[in-house]
Amino acid sequence: MTGTPNAVEINLSAAIVAVANNDPLILTTPSSDDNERDELPFGPFNPLLHRTFETGLREWVAEQTPLRLGYVEQLYTFGDRGRHKTAEDRDLHIVSVGYLALTRITDDGDALRKSGARWRSWYSFLPWEDWRLGKPAMIDETIRPALHAWAEKSGLPARLSRFRLAFGDDGIMWDEERVLERYELLYEAGLIEEAARDGRAEGTHLSRILGLPMSFDHRRILATAISRLRAKLKYRPVVFELMPPTFTLTALQETVEAISGRHLHKQNFRRLVETTELVEPTGAEQTQARGRPAALYRFRHNVLEERSVAGLRVGGRG
Repeated sequence: MTGTPNAVEINLSAAIVAVANNDPLILTTPSSDDNERDELPFGPFNPLLHRTFETGLREWVAEQTPLRLGYVEQLYTFGDRGRHKTAEDRDLHIVSVGYLALTRITDDGDALRKSGARWRSWYSFLPWEDWRLGKPAMIDETIRPALHAWAEKSGLPARLSRFRLAFGDDGIMWDEERVLERYELLYEAGLIEEAARDGRAEGTHLSRILGLPMSFDHRRILATAISRLRAKLKYRPVVFELMPPTFTLTALQETVEAISGRHLHKQNFRRLVETTELVEPTGAEQTQARGRPAALYRFRHNVLEERSVAGLRVGGRG
């Protein structure tokens, strides 16, 4: 394929998510082009070796990391020309098939370090998405004025409307599911490093970096994965793919908060959990450094047989 004009290569990319210490994590691997940026595990689909896209993805992840994936679902197909610089250099059009995978962190730290892979907070790449302590200062201090200047320079008022909808400005509620929309708006405005790298902007011209850049189109794939997972929390019990077999309700709430990027009222959350009947007490307790022991719960797997829709419909933020 290489060197053939207008050739197309299919890449398989994995956004592998875990949660630890109240932090949502994404697994990254060493850069393949020595630019010291993080990138997602990925590799080309080979129809002679891989029966399906998913089996190919699992094989690439197993080759690059010590992980054996459990829950996996296809996200989206990314095929925009110009957002994979290596492809343009080789006159090769890259189509990336992105996947979301959920896992639990196990005691394989040594194997992980030897592979060169590492867990990174996804908020280090998309810091404006973390509202657990309130609205991030960078939105009003950096993003808002930069996007307003971009909209005014273009003379297109619709760009201001896109900003208000994406970032929850002027009385519009912040919608945690619009992660990809926000990333694409910042890219189009030339406010993140990938836009400059891809030749879409001369430079960000900002006094601060808006999150760590990633290789190729991988921060876009990460934004898509976060959008999907935040939406799916509300109608499927995917959060339990990230939980240990037994857990406290506090740990469950903190995991949901880490993923959704916002604080939840404790009593409201517990009432929601009770209403959905997603968990049941084990009868055991977990001792704590302070206060009384906390009751341990487990996920009720048969809830999936009882009804097709089972998630935690956490409310929106103003």
